Amino acid sequence: MHYNKLWAIGLPAGLAVALGPTTAWAQAATGPNLGNTAWILTSTALVLFMTLPGLSLFYGGLVRTKNVLSVLMQCFAITCLVSLLWFAYAYSLTFVGGGDWLGSLEKAFMGSVTVDSLSGDIPETVFAMFQLTFAIITPALVVGGFAERMRFSAMMLFTALWVTLVYVPVAHWVWGGGWLGQMGLLDFAGGTVVHITAGVAALVAALVIGRREGFQQTAMPPHNMTMVVTGAGMLWVGWFGFNAGSALAANGSAGMAMMVTHLSAAAGSLAWMTAEWVKYGKPSVLGIVTGMVAGLGTITPASGFVGPAAAVLIGLTAGFVCFNATQFLKRVLKVDDSLDVFPVHGVGGILGTLAAGIFASTQLGLFSGNGFADGIDSIGQQLGVQFVGVVATVGYTAVMTFFALKLVDLLVGLRVNREEEIGGLDIALHEERGYDI
Repeated sequence: MHYNKLWAIGLPAGLAVALGPTTAWAQAATGPNLGNTAWILTSTALVLFMTLPGLSLFYGGLVRTKNVLSVLMQCFAITCLVSLLWFAYAYSLTFVGGGDWLGSLEKAFMGSVTVDSLSGDIPETVFAMFQLTFAIITPALVVGGFAERMRFSAMMLFTALWVTLVYVPVAHWVWGGGWLGQMGLLDFAGGTVVHITAGVAALVAALVIGRREGFQQTAMPPHNMTMVVTGAGMLWVGWFGFNAGSALAANGSAGMAMMVTHLSAAAGSLAWMTAEWVKYGKPSVLGIVTGMVAGLGTITPASGFVGPAAAVLIGLTAGFVCFNATQFLKRVLKVDDSLDVFPVHGVGGILGTLAAGIFASTQLGLFSGNGFADGIDSIGQQLGVQFVGVVATVGYTAVMTFFALKLVDLLVGLRVNREEEIGGLDIALHEERGYDI
């Protein structure tokens, strides 16, 4: 899926798919490869498992008892909503047609996506479903930026707007044959498309909607760390589908992506834990699982391009950098990004996207990767492309997210009232409780 060049390979309706590193993948397949199809089917289930139940439990445990159901509801509803948007137009605009900025509506409502249509050597149905799971988890990550204070109706409308205005165009730019892919941006599994967009959107949402009542005056610890760790474990396992599945084949590239993903997660976990241990005197469970997410998010764009040693270095860097970014955002800038989406996913996505430009080099010995994008032959040149990708994604996401939030506020109002927020969103918005003990 997410290699350094995107090309149309003569499929019906000109579906643009990512080419792998082999000549075989560059040919229009005459039939499905059963091994590759089986692996991408499995990867699709793994990535959906990251959202339902992984992210749901991770985020649900991090909020206060009175808001646990609201977060679970948001993740579940986003999954349903984005699935229908993907069917209606989002898949077609992202992957059909090779425009620099946006695809076409040629396959709106999955027109001509049939049992026999292919994307490379896997069924197009499988490709479309695999890509859908990425489109689902990205706005679900944004939930952490405004958790415990946004209206449910506002969240639904914002998600529909944001997927349409941000996710679809950026995914097309990078993976659907758009201008960033043509430049040679290295983003194997979503450093720009998923993590930077989600992180920046969460930061903008936190700034626009404002801090929670009692932020920094009242303790707001996670209400259920057992739930958090359970969700974190599911995220770690599901991430193998996220990154290794992005090879779109059951091959050595998928195997290496899986290995570097695991090593970066382990390194990120221990780095964050150590930084917290040194700063506060005790290692926390919350710290080690957050470090895992930082390591996973940071390796994501580089996972198909770097080797194991580079992955360990990337994970260690991610743990320390994202830990300090979290401290700075909350304690110095006093921004209430409720579940640390920007410092973990946003900063991690930026760091990983830039790291891919360095460690993809085949000239670094122990840290050597799989090589730069076609036509690029130096770290400096590849880093320049990576930097353009980061700046474009950050700037575009920030502007369009701000626009979407302001429009939603005008139409339905973004935030619950003070009494509803204090009483909790579970009762105020859903008339239910997470626990009845």
